[in-house]
Amino acid sequence: MKQIILNLCLLVLLMSGCSNEKIIRMRDYGVLPDTKENVSAKVQEALTAIQQENEGKKVTLVFEPGRYDFHTEGAFQKEYYISNHDQPNPKPVGIVLENWKNLTLDGGGADFYFYGRMLPISLVSSENCTLKNFSIDFAEPHISQIEIVDNAEDGMVFRIEPWVKARVGENTHFECYGEGWKNYPQTGIAFDGKTRHVVYKTSDLWCPTNDTEQLDERTFRAPHWKDSRLVPGTKVAMRNYERPAPGIFLSLDKDTRLENINVHYAEGMGLLAQVSENITLEKFNVCLRGDDDPRYFTTQADATHFSGCKGKIVSCNGFYEGMMDDAINVHGTYLKIVQKLDEKTVVGRYMHPQAYGFYWGGKGDKVQFVRSKTMEIFDEQNEVAEIVPFDKETLHGAKEFKITFVKPLDAAINAEEGFGIENLEWCPEVYFADNVIRNNRARGTLFSTPLKTIVERNTFDHTSGTAILLCGDCNGWFETGACRDVTIRDNKFINSLTNLFQFTEAVISIYPEIPDLASQQKYFHGGEGQPGVVIENNHFETFDRPIVFAKSIDGLTFRGNVIVQNEDFPAFHKNQTRFRFLRTKNVVIENNDFSDGDASVSEN
Repeated sequence: MKQIILNLCLLVLLMSGCSNEKIIRMRDYGVLPDTKENVSAKVQEALTAIQQENEGKKVTLVFEPGRYDFHTEGAFQKEYYISNHDQPNPKPVGIVLENWKNLTLDGGGADFYFYGRMLPISLVSSENCTLKNFSIDFAEPHISQIEIVDNAEDGMVFRIEPWVKARVGENTHFECYGEGWKNYPQTGIAFDGKTRHVVYKTSDLWCPTNDTEQLDERTFRAPHWKDSRLVPGTKVAMRNYERPAPGIFLSLDKDTRLENINVHYAEGMGLLAQVSENITLEKFNVCLRGDDDPRYFTTQADATHFSGCKGKIVSCNGFYEGMMDDAINVHGTYLKIVQKLDEKTVVGRYMHPQAYGFYWGGKGDKVQFVRSKTMEIFDEQNEVAEIVPFDKETLHGAKEFKITFVKPLDAAINAEEGFGIENLEWCPEVYFADNVIRNNRARGTLFSTPLKTIVERNTFDHTSGTAILLCGDCNGWFETGACRDVTIRDNKFINSLTNLFQFTEAVISIYPEIPDLASQQKYFHGGEGQPGVVIENNHFETFDRPIVFAKSIDGLTFRGNVIVQNEDFPAFHKNQTRFRFLRTKNVVIENNDFSDGDASVSEN
């Protein structure tokens, strides 16, 4: 009898727990796949109604498989300031999710297609939410792919791909266009038509298309574009550098999970997360639609990007290819001191034009100060007593903040010499594992956080530039911060450095921006009592020489790695030593296997 009563009690508890959960099918709100209709307004109306009807409940929104088309007309207009992007406002947003708790959006394998210039999905000020099982794409990508037909003395003859809309536009420039947009691309990235690798030693192409002549419906000649490296059959992703919005935008969220999502194109990052805590990516992909996809490119910038986040960032089993920048970039943002109002109060400014207008920190946050010229920590740590917008009445869109600290600042900290403020509260741990990064521009991964970072069991396949970069910059991008504890192990690196971009000094580059290295007394990365950077048990396949470049680090270990030299491309890098070090301390190189016996080191 007691067991029966116990079972009944358990059943009641289970039923009461389940009563707070609700599965909602978007079909019941008239949102249907494969209709070719513009669902922007309908989806937003449904989300508004669902949120009002189910406040406080655990909700799962379920889409049916199929295609859903989102146009700018009828889309929600939102004013978002998004880190590392251009700041056009307001932005049309396809799916707006704000102030949700315990929400799951399950796409059920849906294909979400967007038109014009849109932010596909935003998740803002939400907690314990999951997005999963869908793809994001644009019907008319703003990157326009062409194929080289003839490379002749009288100019480059090229054919636009079938989905591209193009014509001879103003001032006889090659003009590409789509719903609500047009551009005149003058740069591009060349992909080998067979391997899909970025073409060796082409980097960022200059593609002058003035005085373009249209030869037939899809074929053009650009008489001033001459480049012997581009053989017929080469695919070129014609692009500019605009990045109005990512594919998915996360801001002020906590405990977010993204699972089994494919971003096939976005005119910015695939994912941009800012000032959020605890983010897990599982099978989050920025990828083509399979090996037979006629496209060779994906996003206009990074695949994933985390700005000013904290807690833990976990990114596992992802597939990243064809993007125009890194697979992942993790950093905070320095504010530059532009005024010193009194011994405890300064004005700090967001310096980069693509990073401003969002929350930087609050009362109680621990901070430290960095001298920009030497990238040295200056003075002891301090604490924010008060922070308010200085150039605007509201935080939204602010570039400057008046910050009062608990303790007086050192008298040497001033606005004239150049000092940055680093927020130590908004720094994450990072776990990046079992991912594939291939055939992309610029770099593979970029980490700038002082907390524990593990990079393991990933494959870096023809990342074009550096595979892993540890940076830090209080002079240009103003991206914090120093790396104290980084483990890079059991990864495979295949033919990085086929092209040179910024920071491409070696397969692994430890490259903080330090304008006055000669005057530096301390070290930027690592540090006394810190693990520093450990690179162990990795497999490198390389046609060139440089494996590790390191500048301003105390604590670097390179052990148990295998380096296999091949002849897939001619070596060309200016650095022809395996290891190049500038102002380093406590470096250990041991128990590695070099197939050609070359373990050369240069120090200067």
